[in-house]
Amino acid sequence: MKLEKAAVYDYLEEMCGELPAAERSFRNYINYLVDTGQLVFNGNPRKYQSVEELPYGKQLQTDFGEYQAKRGLKLHMFGAVLSASRYKYCGFQKEHFTTLDLINHLLDCFEYMGGMPEELVIDQDSVMVLKENSGDIIYTKDFKHFMDEMDLKIYVCRKSDPESKGKIENFIKYIKRNFLRIRDFDSLDDVITRALKWLKRRANGKISLATRRVFKEEKKYLRPLRNSIYRSTMSAGREKRKVDALGTISVNSCKYPVPEDYRKREVEIYRTNEMLYIYDMRTGEKIQEYEICRIPGTKVVDRTRSYRKELQYHELKEKLQRRFPMELWKIFIEKNYQAYPRYFRDQYSDANRKFSGQINMEYLKEALRICLDNRTYSMANLYDTYMYCKQEAELDIPECKLNSNPRLKNVSIRNTAFDVETRGIEVYHNIVTEAGS
Repeated sequence: MKLEKAAVYDYLEEMCGELPAAERSFRNYINYLVDTGQLVFNGNPRKYQSVEELPYGKQLQTDFGEYQAKRGLKLHMFGAVLSASRYKYCGFQKEHFTTLDLINHLLDCFEYMGGMPEELVIDQDSVMVLKENSGDIIYTKDFKHFMDEMDLKIYVCRKSDPESKGKIENFIKYIKRNFLRIRDFDSLDDVITRALKWLKRRANGKISLATRRVFKEEKKYLRPLRNSIYRSTMSAGREKRKVDALGTISVNSCKYPVPEDYRKREVEIYRTNEMLYIYDMRTGEKIQEYEICRIPGTKVVDRTRSYRKELQYHELKEKLQRRFPMELWKIFIEKNYQAYPRYFRDQYSDANRKFSGQINMEYLKEALRICLDNRTYSMANLYDTYMYCKQEAELDIPECKLNSNPRLKNVSIRNTAFDVETRGIEVYHNIVTEAGS
């Protein structure tokens, strides 16, 4: 098995720290061993043809690979390299790649590089491309959505096409020969941790000998990072927003409603080019999502909010009806619910305050009957009627007739004797005569 000189030097550097001689000295020593016949390499050299260099920020080439470590750990690798500066990234996992795996690796790659290219170079892998028909490419659903979301151009080439994607094919080989072959690993986490250090120290630690361009220069031409719906569940990329007294938050001059319980509280938002997600800051639970509104100043309508509100009111009504095991009470609550649909929460609060102590069921029954007969369905009227019935009972008046409006307190008293003064008709006749004269 042939080992790369750079891989051996890098491994010695990883294990021993700073070495007493530079890599060139190590290469010279190996060349000396080869020239003196102490080392013999076999293999046929591959012929290469130079291709036109691309401008900064234009293209990112990607590809996959597989490798089995010495201890049997099977690795599936993702590699990416910028065509201009040759800046590199790699990721690993145990399972075969799915479309979502690829999207997550691409997002990790963009974050690692600090920006996005204009174009991706891929091959006709099934995780990205369903089929090709004479140049018409049909992508998988998630990958097509990701392309549109990130506004990426795609160049699909054939497998093992060195003219189109030779840089990434060489990088996949470089990962195997320079990083994987010289090492062994205990776990996937071990691979990922050491790979990131290797990228910084070795793969991206040098200026490309082919182009003499450095990544710092190309980074200026990369497009800004974008949030993706495929990262909406992660805490990274979220922003804080204060909910106003009306239960809305402002995003790009548009108002988005949130549940009433979050008024005057802080929430977290995660926005992409298409969607807005709102999260509870304490639990991290998603509480709402909207399509991004493109018209500044728009008050976005939550079409599910009225349904949820109606559902909540219905639950409050049922809870209130169970408070007293009385048919008249259930009927009154239903009438109250129908009479005050917009203010039922306030009616519910009134009922909790006014009917939470010791309630006499006989007085309440009489008050319910009076309110239902007179079609007065507010909790305030019911409570006033209840208190009136209670007070009249405590005064111990033999009979009382309640008027339709209990606040008037009109009472007719029976079986009570009164002395009434009587006058003759002559008195009134004299009064009229005197007034006429």
